[in-house]
Amino acid sequence: MLELPVINKPDKARKPKWLKVKLPVGKEYTKVRQLVDQYKLHTICESGNCPNMGECWGAGTATFMILGNVCTRSCTFCAVATGRPPEYDEQEPIRVAQAIALMEVKHAVITSVNRDELKDRGADIWHRTVVEVKKRSPQTTIETLIPDVKGNWEALYHIISPGQEVVSHNMETVKSLYRKVRPQAKYDRSLEQIRRTKEYGKRTKSGIMLGLGEKDDEVFEAMDDLVQNGLDILTLGQYLQPTKRHIEVAEFIHPDKFAFFKEEGLRRGLKYVESGPLVRSSYHAERHVHV
Repeated sequence: MLELPVINKPDKARKPKWLKVKLPVGKEYTKVRQLVDQYKLHTICESGNCPNMGECWGAGTATFMILGNVCTRSCTFCAVATGRPPEYDEQEPIRVAQAIALMEVKHAVITSVNRDELKDRGADIWHRTVVEVKKRSPQTTIETLIPDVKGNWEALYHIISPGQEVVSHNMETVKSLYRKVRPQAKYDRSLEQIRRTKEYGKRTKSGIMLGLGEKDDEVFEAMDDLVQNGLDILTLGQYLQPTKRHIEVAEFIHPDKFAFFKEEGLRRGLKYVESGPLVRSSYHAERHVHV
């Protein structure tokens, strides 16, 4: 087993140097900021406190979050607000599509909160959003980062049917940490969702956070499980605690260790692995369309 640096019991006040990011600035960042505000859109970039917001928005791209910004789940890692969501906006698909067209993006990422209170898990809004984007921007490729549909496979197929090129569903962590990190999710159910997505004919993608206390062998087990269930693309990134109310960081993992995990993932059969401390689900998403 390759031994690489790990910083245990991290000092929350001082992150390692490899976790420092630039403040968001620039003309393109301002343009995206204005469009998001003008069309009253939600982005996971903001709601999820993504460290790459400055880089991505500066490149004129953003990950749009539909179905509101209040989630029915209470995952211990996530910065998105939890509670009873308000009524969703029937016009949201059109507004998202208009903004994407104005931004002239080549590749759009769309995600959503969990809407467990809805019978269709929000599938109709999902479906209509992809249709509207393709109608207004036929040249734009789309990745949909979708939540757990709690085994409602009819809803899943409705979500993934309109023509998006990549369908992503994040595992988030290893099997042993699910109850602690994703108390309302099930490891095997998420694997089945990925398998069914692959069988439907879609390019599949998932993401795992590191630094929550997982062991290397558990990461390898998750990789093998994902490969066996048809996963094409995997992202690996460092977990960062959003607030003191969220689960603490167990360790900061060195960039060399992330490089090692990338090699292991490719060796185990994944087609593409994006791995690094600041990697998030949508980071460099445009590279994952044709792998």
